[in-house]
Amino acid sequence: MADRNAPKKHGKSGDAREERLKAALKANMARRKAQAKARASADDKADKDEG
Repeated sequence: MADRNAPKKHGKSGDAREERLKAALKANMARRKAQAKARASADDKADKDEG
């Protein structure tokens, strides 16, 4: 219970966590962008095959 009132430490570990989160977000966005590009490419190919 005493830990709830203790101030949170912002220091080197906080910066490291922020850097890890930033890198994970960047990788996630790149992966999503690649997936969207692949889906769009697959849709274009499907449209050309039908028509």
